[in-house]
Amino acid sequence: MARSLTVLIAGGTGMIGTALTAELKSSGHKVLLLSRSSGSNRILWNPESAPLDLDAIAAEYGAVDAIVNLAGSSISKMPWTAKTKHGILYSRLAATTTIVDAIETATKKPQVLINGSAVGFYGNRDNEVLTEQSLRGDGFLSDVVVSWEAAAQPAEKYTRVAYARTGLVLGKKGALGPLRLLNSFFVSGPLAGGKDWWPWISLRDEARALAFLIENEISGPVNLVAPNPATSGTLMKALAKLMSRPYWFPAPGFAISLVLGQAGRELLLSSQKISPEVLLSSGFTFLDSDVSEGLHSALR
Repeated sequence: MARSLTVLIAGGTGMIGTALTAELKSSGHKVLLLSRSSGSNRILWNPESAPLDLDAIAAEYGAVDAIVNLAGSSISKMPWTAKTKHGILYSRLAATTTIVDAIETATKKPQVLINGSAVGFYGNRDNEVLTEQSLRGDGFLSDVVVSWEAAAQPAEKYTRVAYARTGLVLGKKGALGPLRLLNSFFVSGPLAGGKDWWPWISLRDEARALAFLIENEISGPVNLVAPNPATSGTLMKALAKLMSRPYWFPAPGFAISLVLGQAGRELLLSSQKISPEVLLSSGFTFLDSDVSEGLHSALR
């Protein structure tokens, strides 16, 4: 896809969507945002209650060439109550189903759907090296991802579909925010011994990888993680160094589990040593392959 494309992004006003928009525009692509609020190049939608009409969008803005679905409520609100867990799942299924239905009924189908997904698919796997060919794991997040990807699969009848299994994205906001806050108060240290593997990716590489999936003929699951996974201890220690803070305050696993419950266990105490096999074999090059580089990119 060398020509200029019209890309429609759901969830485009968040940290990843904003970075992706800038990346696509820098390459000469046109970006439209599906949003619940009005604004420039924004298309109002409510996936829980109203259909999405791609023909109407095409009549006003031109045919949509690619759709990127990043919509879904945050998983970082902890602890997970029953209401929170319902929102995490339902928001993703509603957005994905609405987009798939729109593709099915559109006169001119988009060339590709990049559907959001997550490394939560793999569950807690200790030191096992995980690729896109690895089987699913256990846990709430794994259940969510399986249902999320299944909701997008009917679109494969009409267009190319890639599932962007994203890891911990290192940006000024997002999951790095709470970790920076801990460092600000001099309470950074190893979490549960610091030996769990955290699959991470810098925000700029996340945006570049999503654009790469749009522009190249890649389909199926794709791990959006850096090629060199880091342990939680390595990441926290590197963050403390960049923020000129001591790395000394350990947080035992039982305390994290007691305070944060299932969310703490699946987000902070889960070990996932994941390789971006599809991206690497397809020729994608990372700007930030070391976690210190990724943190520096995020905080500069």
